[in-house]
Amino acid sequence: MQLDHANIVVPDLEQTVGFFTEVLGLENGHRPGFRLPGAWLYSQGRPLIHLSQGTGESPAGTVSPRIDHIALRVADLDEWNALLDRLEAHGIHYRIHTPDDGSDYQLWVSPAAGITVEMIVTPL
Repeated sequence: MQLDHANIVVPDLEQTVGFFTEVLGLENGHRPGFRLPGAWLYSQGRPLIHLSQGTGESPAGTVSPRIDHIALRVADLDEWNALLDRLEAHGIHYRIHTPDDGSDYQLWVSPAAGITVEMIVTPL
């Protein structure tokens, strides 16, 4: 398992993109069409930092800006299925998104209040 990306909710998307690209040298790249504005910033061809525009009021107990979640990538579908089995065995609620276009499968789980972990696998 490896860290895939960090998602940061920011109050000023343009300024934050500028910092990560102009100062840190990341590249602004492809981002799927999500409902909220944002940017994916790449390092060595991989989207390392995901930025989301903070809009409206934050959920109770959170502030903006904030790190929204971490994402961990599993090696393959065998590891993915073993993870699903462990979640089920422990009675842990999770959400899965499996796009029809062959994109990565995504799973979100909250191990504690205010903490979100995303798990990702490429469905090859």
